[in-house]
Amino acid sequence: MTDRTSLRPRRSALFVPAVNERALAKAAGLDADVFILDLEDSVAPERKAAAREAAAAALREARLPPHAERAVRINGFGDGLGLADLEALREARPDAVVVPKVTGVEEAALAGARVQQTLGAGVALWLMMETPGAVLDALAIARTARSGPLGGFLAGLNDLAKDTRAMPAPGRGIFLPALANILYAARAEGLVALDGVYNEISDEAGFLAECRQGRELGYDGKTLIHPSQVAPANEVYAPAQAELAWARRIIAAFDAPEAAGKAVMALDGQMVERLHLQAARRLVALAERLAER
Repeated sequence: MTDRTSLRPRRSALFVPAVNERALAKAAGLDADVFILDLEDSVAPERKAAAREAAAAALREARLPPHAERAVRINGFGDGLGLADLEALREARPDAVVVPKVTGVEEAALAGARVQQTLGAGVALWLMMETPGAVLDALAIARTARSGPLGGFLAGLNDLAKDTRAMPAPGRGIFLPALANILYAARAEGLVALDGVYNEISDEAGFLAECRQGRELGYDGKTLIHPSQVAPANEVYAPAQAELAWARRIIAAFDAPEAAGKAVMALDGQMVERLHLQAARRLVALAERLAER
């Protein structure tokens, strides 16, 4: 397995309507780890051309914060809009292209080929996992990363609810199997995994609860629809002080001379193994990356 996630923070991934000049201007002052300039759901059909031009200009002119990862969600390929979007991005070179509504492994592979052919190496493909077919084929889709640019999955529960006729409720119990399947497939191939959006902008408690759930599941961060969600997502998905203290205890214990050659040990009444050491080192390295910012 090749780990494509690296240690780049992706706690918060904010969708920004590319056609909304005010939203683009505000994004420059936000601390989101990822900005996803949207050409799809948030853009009316008659404004698609203007949106792709605005997205390309924002990328060329470096109007987003320099620390942030820059992605663009294009339209699907079925009506030709997706190909036009890619052509508009040829010179702008985003870090990633987000493709919506793939229905299975064949569409995922085709999306990867089109991104690679149009934008070349170095631009990642992120897929919206928002159809029943994509969720059921998640592992096969993830394995296309072995020969293509696939770098991540974004859970898309709004579209998934529409297609499955599910009735979402607090706690997302109905979606936990899908969220787990997406996450496990991503981890099997070392991909980024971002949780779905929370629709109730004014419900801070509900949003925090969903962020905590996503982190407990193992997601790298959460996709967002409003600037007010950035700071809470960053806080929840950042390593907590207690977590870091325990991680450093594990590292120090295994680095001690008396631990040489040991695969397992008792530490503060708990049994820890070298797999815990690997996780601890990753957590501390991520915290150090955030501190550098």
